[in-house]
Amino acid sequence: MTMILPGRDKRMSADDVVAELRDGMTIGIGGWGSRRKPMALVRAIARSPLRDLTIVSYGGPDVGILCAAGKIKKLVYGFVSLDSIPLEPHFRRARQEGRIEAVELDEGMLQWGLYAAACRLPFLPTRAGLGSDVLSANPQLKMVSSPYEDGEELVAMPAITLDVALIHMNRADAAGNGQFLGPDLYFDDLFCMAAERAFMSCEAVVASDDLLAAGSIHTLRIHRMMIHGVVEAPMGAHFSECAPDYGRDEALQRAYATAARDDDSWREFAARFVYVSDDDYRAAVAALGEQSR
Repeated sequence: MTMILPGRDKRMSADDVVAELRDGMTIGIGGWGSRRKPMALVRAIARSPLRDLTIVSYGGPDVGILCAAGKIKKLVYGFVSLDSIPLEPHFRRARQEGRIEAVELDEGMLQWGLYAAACRLPFLPTRAGLGSDVLSANPQLKMVSSPYEDGEELVAMPAITLDVALIHMNRADAAGNGQFLGPDLYFDDLFCMAAERAFMSCEAVVASDDLLAAGSIHTLRIHRMMIHGVVEAPMGAHFSECAPDYGRDEALQRAYATAARDDDSWREFAARFVYVSDDDYRAAVAALGEQSR
């Protein structure tokens, strides 16, 4: 039987994680659109006095909530979508009103920037972005010529170095070994490796050996050496999808997007579903489900 070596207990609360953060930090947020986002950690940031953050994300409601809370100074992103709702409404408003500095990248460029940081390289060459307006929208990006006979001109994608990464996994042990059970890791491992420190929330903390009972060794892509803190947060990705534990809460996501159209409606929604403890959030979700029956 394969054994997972134990490590020190890294369990902490979401508020403990936020206490480790500082104004002006560059924070990478894992997940993809409205899928397996560390929403319990995002809500904790929204409740905090943190400000002037640079957020790096394949964005979804994480970006939207932090835009609405006035936490973001600069956003580096490949897209910002709620998946079943194409464009995140709070992001759209912040972008249109010029309230954030936006760095719009091709999805592959964002991946390559994280990979360069994970490899401790200053940049990596890529074809992603060639022939698109990404280069004209980002004049700070430079080109590089292949040193070989082909001499191809490529984009020199700079490393996207993070102060902190935040991710959510289906399962983890107390030492920081994380497991995804859904169809995709997304790029959560790259976010962790590109960061000075990484914090992981999860649906459940289990014994190390129990991780292999739920999935193969290939689902254990988050190693304890990447992780500085583990937060047990049931429904910690909600209302985004966290397959197979739960799907996206389409009803709550629609209510979220509808509330974003009006300041008064948003304040009412946020008071119920954003600026609350995790226990109160789960209770509010349960109450909403009862109302819809």
